[in-house]
Amino acid sequence: MGKLVVSLDGVVIKEVQITKDKTTLGRRPYNDIVIDNLAVSGEHAVLQMVGADVFIEDLNSTNGTYINGKAIKKQLLSHNDTVEIGKYKIKFLVEDGTEYEKTMIMKPGTRPPAPPSPGYSPNVGFGASNFGGLGPSTAPASIRVLNGAAAGREVVLTKVVTTVGKPGVQVASITKRPGGYVLAHVEGAAQPTVNGNPLIGETVQLKNGDVIELAGTQMQFIQG
Repeated sequence: MGKLVVSLDGVVIKEVQITKDKTTLGRRPYNDIVIDNLAVSGEHAVLQMVGADVFIEDLNSTNGTYINGKAIKKQLLSHNDTVEIGKYKIKFLVEDGTEYEKTMIMKPGTRPPAPPSPGYSPNVGFGASNFGGLGPSTAPASIRVLNGAAAGREVVLTKVVTTVGKPGVQVASITKRPGGYVLAHVEGAAQPTVNGNPLIGETVQLKNGDVIELAGTQMQFIQG
């Protein structure tokens, strides 16, 4: 699992293992990670584990929470991300070396720059992504977009964690586990639906042919 390395002016102050579902960070002494600095709010941010991935959420802090120089409200952490709070820098490290990346962010109206080549499905109709091609042996599952600007496009789930949706509107994550793939709600007032049924509980196991709907987009989960 991941850990946080807290530093100030290049000097490491502490290292914290992420072992709980929720890890709080702030100036008050009851936080899991205490940073005693006036630039840090009493309850500044919280880290949440959803399945195998870790999200950080700013708790309406006075000075904000930044990841790699950009202000965030809630975001999935990737290996080597740097969280900035005041003058403090907090490096997120995944100890087994696996990178948990955001791989699918829908952007309506985008079009593929080139037709897909055999054996590789690029991030057609989606935002910043790094699939890196298919694995040499077992083929992973994929998501096929059923409507909207990217309808008919298929994206292979090559990463351990793939997030889908529209930031600020509705976001869900698909996590690859030994027993298969699970869907979890990440952001948005409404729960994503699977085959028309809203997500109940933290995660739901995905089966071949399941239709996921979130942020007005329908996607079919394909496996095997």
